[in-house]
Amino acid sequence: MEAATSAERPLQGEKAERIVEAMRTSVARRGVAGSTFDHVAREAGVSRGLLHYYFGTKERLLAEVLRRDCEVRMAALDERMADARTLDDVLARMLSELQALVERDPDVLTLVFELFTVGRRNPELAPEFAQLVSRTRDQLAQVLAAKRDEGVLRLAAEPEAIADLLFSLADGLALRMVAEPDRDWRPAIDAATRAIRPLLDAR
Repeated sequence: MEAATSAERPLQGEKAERIVEAMRTSVARRGVAGSTFDHVAREAGVSRGLLHYYFGTKERLLAEVLRRDCEVRMAALDERMADARTLDDVLARMLSELQALVERDPDVLTLVFELFTVGRRNPELAPEFAQLVSRTRDQLAQVLAAKRDEGVLRLAAEPEAIADLLFSLADGLALRMVAEPDRDWRPAIDAATRAIRPLLDAR
């Protein structure tokens, strides 16, 4: 009998939120390997069978956790960028989003890097992870293109290419910031700002 997936049986409402949040928290605390359905079901206050019924496999649930986190992350960026009217506004909002992620929600980064590692060896999770990377890049590219069309930015390359570079820089810097939380990262952030400015303001 084929395992049910969340795509086949969408789980809505408060139980879904509890399950996803429990898996998210478990991965940050125990890693992917240690985050069993037993742990997640107990912490979410639901039956283990319910997780199997709706998600089928742990990999499907992990993909759903990452998908929701990416949606939240990109929605926050969209909101911050909506009223950006200058290059400095755009840069300030990008840095604000990075700092908020590191300071308030470092578990997201743990989840992303854990799933990247697991996805390299897991044929079920790898395409899910690749699709989410593509979606977030395309969404940021749309934001950049919109600001270019508004005359706020003068991009040095195609929006998709710049979006890839910005995510690469942000993810790498965020990893280091989480690893060394007591270090003063302002010089590195200032250097990163100077480095990306020409990409967004090609004169």
